Amino acid sequence: MASNTLFTLSALSLLLVLSTADAQGLKVGFYAKSCPNLEAIVFKTTARFIGVAPTLAAPLLRMHFHDCFIRGCEGSILLNTTNKNAPAEKDAPPNLSLRGFHVIDAVKAAVEKACPGVVSCADVLALVARDVVTQIKGPHWQVETGRRDGKVSIALETRNLPPPFANITFLKSMFGAVGLNTKDIVVLSGAHTIGNSHCSSFSNRIYNYSGRADFTDTDPKLDSEYVPRLRSKCKSPNDLTTIVEMDPEASGHLTRTTTN
Repeated sequence: MASNTLFTLSALSLLLVLSTADAQGLKVGFYAKSCPNLEAIVFKTTARFIGVAPTLAAPLLRMHFHDCFIRGCEGSILLNTTNKNAPAEKDAPPNLSLRGFHVIDAVKAAVEKACPGVVSCADVLALVARDVVTQIKGPHWQVETGRRDGKVSIALETRNLPPPFANITFLKSMFGAVGLNTKDIVVLSGAHTIGNSHCSSFSNRIYNYSGRADFTDTDPKLDSEYVPRLRSKCKSPNDLTTIVEMDPEASGHLTRTTTN
């Protein structure tokens, strides 16, 4: 069931490189001669972390999306804030909750040991995003490589990331600005079949939606049979810490862990 539910993620890599493929000449097997064992190294190193903490898959996939939506898939999300580059994307509010940078660092170190100065960080991030989905029993897809790393990372530009409260009209506008259409929004939304959300992100829809004093009314657009399940997880409208799986059926096979 989970594998089928996650099927739409197989299109993720295609959509995330639309804005850069023509300019950079991406192709499958770009490093076939210069780093022939690249994908095996990335997969093996990534598996060490996902085997212990499978819930890192969603944050790493999200990291790739946050990188690609700003300036294209060029690794700028990985750049640190410096005196000449302050503040960087990773220090902007939408990215403060990103996790898994240590995984990217470990994979890049392993790749550098085998092929010094050959593989871009942007390609490592793209390959890791694919591999973590595969390793939690999701689909596998071919990743075109050949990206060049960006040298500019500006926190203010993260205001162009789609916010969690955006309605469909706003989303169409934001995705359209980077060359993506309504179908692309739907396909990319399939990435939410893995991962979690804090109760605080949706508690206003399951408690006191219209402002009644008894906190019993809910958003009528929600599935009435699903509301009790959400309330069983989020027992208070003021719960700021509890997390709930985005898609119970798809994420049920994941082993819950607090390991980072």
